[in-house]
Amino acid sequence: MSIMKVHAAIARALSDNGVETLFGLVGDANLYMVDSFIRDCGGRFISSAHEVGATLMGLGYTNVAGRLGVVSVTHGAAVTNTLTALVHGVKARVPMLLLCGDTPVEDRENFQNTGQREHILATGAGFEQLRSPRTIAEDVATCFRRAFTERRPIALNIPVEFQWDDVEYEARPYRAPNARGLVPESEDLDNAIGIIAAARRPVVLAGRGAIDSEARAALIRFAERLEAPLATTLQAKDLFRGEAFDLGICGTLSQSVAVDALIEADCIIGFGASINPYTLSRGAFENGKRFVQVDSDPAQIGRYMTPDAGVVGDAALTADLFLKWLDEAEIPGSGARDQALAERLETASPWDGLDTPDPSERIDMPRVVQRLEQVFPRDRVLVTDGGRFLTEPWKNLRVPHPRQFVITLAFGSIGLGMGHAIGAALAKPDVPVLHVTGDGGFVLGGLAEFNTAVRHKLDIVTIICNDGAYGAEHIQFRNKNMDPALSMFEWPDFAKVADALGGQGFTVETFADLEQALAAIETRDRPILIDLKLDPDAMPELP
Repeated sequence: MSIMKVHAAIARALSDNGVETLFGLVGDANLYMVDSFIRDCGGRFISSAHEVGATLMGLGYTNVAGRLGVVSVTHGAAVTNTLTALVHGVKARVPMLLLCGDTPVEDRENFQNTGQREHILATGAGFEQLRSPRTIAEDVATCFRRAFTERRPIALNIPVEFQWDDVEYEARPYRAPNARGLVPESEDLDNAIGIIAAARRPVVLAGRGAIDSEARAALIRFAERLEAPLATTLQAKDLFRGEAFDLGICGTLSQSVAVDALIEADCIIGFGASINPYTLSRGAFENGKRFVQVDSDPAQIGRYMTPDAGVVGDAALTADLFLKWLDEAEIPGSGARDQALAERLETASPWDGLDTPDPSERIDMPRVVQRLEQVFPRDRVLVTDGGRFLTEPWKNLRVPHPRQFVITLAFGSIGLGMGHAIGAALAKPDVPVLHVTGDGGFVLGGLAEFNTAVRHKLDIVTIICNDGAYGAEHIQFRNKNMDPALSMFEWPDFAKVADALGGQGFTVETFADLEQALAAIETRDRPILIDLKLDPDAMPELP
């Protein structure tokens, strides 16, 4: 045990739980703890411009690092500023720890006093109250346990008056148990094996819950034994990149060759995939198929559609169990991996039909994305904000691993990309982050935090798909043959704004401008912003 101040004990509890990077803004309820985290624990503090940005950074860090993102804010408005990000984290099922200061209990009329518990619980996030200085280590460990097991943000509320109290501190870090489950025998398992054995055109589908290396290897083994092609949900994008018979994304974003194979399939065996309407291409991939859904979380089975067989279990262990029973029953392969499909996959290209642009031509999304894919470093993190520009980046910008692909649309909100990008950059400091956003999303959330990326010298390239409009609203006006002026904006010169904030900005109207901006990526020494001037009436349809 060690005698220390409460603020130092909280910092030590974070360090004892493996926290090396802390995101947030300092105020009177947390500044001493943050100072101790840096000075006494050797931690790194990433100071944001706004509390919602800090919270998004914590979520982005968890997404990419696989370790818990931790955020610290003061009380009152600082806490209410985090609420949009907390709702997103809950809906996206991303663990995170938010440390909230709180006003003194005795100061009932404190002008920053608000019902922090009620605000946080209303987002769907979990709430823990620091019970006393003596319970710091235990309460922090409880938050870690709840965040990981409940797969959502957890807030720890810390009264400001505790900060300078003395406390005997003893480390009690959280140790995660092995939670890999497998049902060795059940009617559901028997039904699943029977469906798989009878399938003649099966597809093995991986979701975000099956992206670790062991699950990937097991699903590849199972698909090879079954002679089935592989596919992923959008959240598991590029998991099977480079593997034979990889169909890519299953759903509204499928490439044309994959669409044919998925429509022809008679069985989809999903691992760690929610199999939502987008995965089923709004019903187009559902007809004439039987579904087997495997997930370690029973709440996910049947959440969006009722499978013919649902199996609760670890993806890798269950895939190997399926393979074992196929072997023991001497079930032959399905034959779905045929030469015709191999040839179609070999010759298919997402760039079919795209002409080589003349340098003086005005830019368009498909050919810009083609050049980004060709030029940007292959080992990358791709973070996408919300907007109608998403179809091309999601379909055609590749990533080395799904963990290096971050979607920020769980709450249907634009403006959440830059915070996630900063968190991702801290999670993978040796890998550049490609952050693709819209003009409205950048102004709403990216503008404030662009300088945060500059201040912390992060390797982030931001692409603004600037059509001068809020895209979803522009589409609705156009679809009703109405004037879209209300949805359109005359934004500032984003390139000059980026320069003023300490980055490097480029305005791109033609393909010659694009090449100049792309060349700067190769010699970058600061965050870069590329403002793509796009025609609002020539943007791709939303997926």
